[in-house]
Parts: sequence; C-alpha cells; structure tokens
Amino acid sequence: MTTSTVEAVAQAALRAQFPPLASGRAYLDNAAGGLLPERSIHAVTAHLTQYGAVNAMPSHEPGRVVAGLRGQARAGTALFLNADPADVALGPSATALAFRVAAALARVWGPGDEVIVSGLEHEANASPWRELERVGVTVRVWHARQPDMRLHPDDLAALLGARTRLVAVTAASNVLGVMPDIAAITAQVRAAGAWTAVDAVHAGPHLLPDVQAWGAEIVTFSPYKVFGPHLGALWLRPEVRATLPWPRLSFMPEGDIAGIEHGTPQFELLAGWLGTLDYLRELGGAESLTRSALEQAYVQIAALEAPVAARLVQGLLDTPGVTVYGPQNLEHRVGTVAFRVHGETPDATAVRLSAQGVDAGAGHFYAVQPLTDLNLYPQGVVRASIAHYTSVDDVNRLLSALG
Repeated sequence: MTTSTVEAVAQAALRAQFPPLASGRAYLDNAAGGLLPERSIHAVTAHLTQYGAVNAMPSHEPGRVVAGLRGQARAGTALFLNADPADVALGPSATALAFRVAAALARVWGPGDEVIVSGLEHEANASPWRELERVGVTVRVWHARQPDMRLHPDDLAALLGARTRLVAVTAASNVLGVMPDIAAITAQVRAAGAWTAVDAVHAGPHLLPDVQAWGAEIVTFSPYKVFGPHLGALWLRPEVRATLPWPRLSFMPEGDIAGIEHGTPQFELLAGWLGTLDYLRELGGAESLTRSALEQAYVQIAALEAPVAARLVQGLLDTPGVTVYGPQNLEHRVGTVAFRVHGETPDATAVRLSAQGVDAGAGHFYAVQPLTDLNLYPQGVVRASIAHYTSVDDVNRLLSALG
C-alpha cells in the first residue's frame, strides 16, 4: 500500500471509534463539545449497568468500588494536567468550579483589590471574577488588539498594579482560536505579585495542559471538550488550595480538594472519563496510562489536526463573500475559525449548512468580550471547529456548501 493509502486506512480506523461519525454528517462544532470514543461510552454504560446509582460507601463491596472511581479519575486527571491528585477537583462544569473559587476569594478580597480579565475570555473565566465586584473588587479588561485579536504584554503591563490580585486568561479562545503565550503571561503576572487563572477548556482537545510549565495558580478545563462526558475539572496550586476558604460541608477538612466538589460525584461520568483517558493512552501507543503516554497522544493529535486546520483556515479565507475574524493565518492558533457570510445572519448560515449535512455552530458562544470588541455581539458568528478525528473531506464539504 502507498503511504497515502496507509494514512487513509489509519484515519478510517480512528474515526470508526467515534460512533456519531457513522451518520455521514460533517461535524464541525467540536468547540461546543467533543465526540466520545466507544470505550468511554461503554464505560458509562457498564458502570450504570453494574452499579446504577450506588454511592461511595466503605461498608459494602459495591460502595468501595464506586468510591475508588473518584481517586482513579482524580489521578488520571492529574496526569492529564501534570499535577498532584491532591490539587485536582472534578465537578459538573468548569464554570461551576470557577464560581466556587470566586466565592472563596470574595471572603478574602474587597475594596482596593483589582482583577484583570483578558479580552478573549469565555464567560466561564470572566463572570465568576466579575462577581467579586459585589464585594468592592475592581475588574479591568485587558483588551485584545484588533484586527488579529491577540493579547499584548505592554497592554497588560499598563493594567498591572500593586493591588492586582488575579489575571484571568484563556489558553485558547473558544471562538477565535487564538492561543496566548501562557507561560510568558504568568511570569509577567507573578512578577507583579498576582495570580493567574487559566481557562484551558478550549485548548485541552488540541494541546496537552501542563500546569507546571504554565506557572498559573488556577487552571480549569472540561473533559467533555476532550472527548469525555460532561464534567469540569479544576487545579489549584498547593499553596492556594491549602488556604482558600471555599464554602464547604462542615465535616470537610479545610484545604481538602474534595470540599470544593460539593456533593456526590457523577460516578458514571468519572468512569467514562477514565475510558477517554484509556483511549488517549492507546493513541499514544503505550501499555499503561502515564504522562508520557498522554504526551505521545498529543503528538499524534497535532499531526492529525495540522492539515485539517490548514485547509479550514485557508479555505475560508479564500471563499468569496466570507469574512474571517481574528488571526488570518495558522500562527499560534487552533483549528477554530469564526466567520460570517455576507448578506446572511450567522444563524441562517448554520441552518443552511446543517441542511446540507454540515454541522457548525452559530451565536456568541459565551465569548461576550471579544465579540463585543469586534461589534459582533450578540448576533455572533458562525464557528467551524475541528478535532483530531475531523477529516479534510469534512472541511471540503463545509467549503463546498458555503460556495
């Protein structure tokens, strides 16, 4: 077989692990939620079949098995983040976990304190920190520079001050695909004596997070964007975790990360997330789940995404009547593109595409600040977004439907 034939066979085998792709539709709304591999789906089903809604309970065998899932899921998530499991929480969503952190910060910050929110944020990494205005905290915006919508360190330097407590920044814009330099930003923020809260929700499917290399104090991501079930995840730097006074049940020890998870975990979803991590382990060609296995999986993901992202970005730029917002090239961006078709509302474009078997999103996608700055809010944009299982043919179908 030729090299191209081998690659086609390998891609077909990979895509076959994601049942929704068998529908024959081109799914280009991965930024809203990823597809699950079969083993993740089976893990959820197997858990519910065997244990139903059995709760963690050390007094009987099923309860002990279920209780073990929390530790396993936390350990797997810690590998994914390059972190210690003691600093990792899992909950219903990244948004919910961020609001819980903000509730804790409202107990220690007040008038005179300042928070800076980047102009690229999804509201999950903006609204929780704006809640601090209720206790007198001043919130400022670090606007992205137009037209490419990139963040510049000089603009951040002009905002940082002696009372800056936190800078919130995304690792990748969920609507424009822009990827800021997180390590450089956290270094700049730390030098000013402040913390950084990084939203890795949109970066997670494309770039393996590394809390050690990033240098942030708070990191969130969503397993459901990383080919897993609907869950959110939070990492806190140990010094932050040990002292943050989040609201918790009375018997929970102070600083225990379980205290911020609030209530009974969704055990079946934890089982599904472990199935997804096992899929990534296999994609990385390893016998066991390790950080190295995940790193190798993301080498494969980057290689699979590169030609598809290139075709998506350049194809949309070359399509008459289409305006692409944000970066006009592939530099420091993921395969997520915001665009509009001249003379057509975003909703109308998305409905027209879906009628032709091409599914892309339309709206503001909770990216209020960047789309407001671009005068595109609230109507928003059409958003086409890929994952590693997306094919060039999927993108060609989009471009053909637009044409």
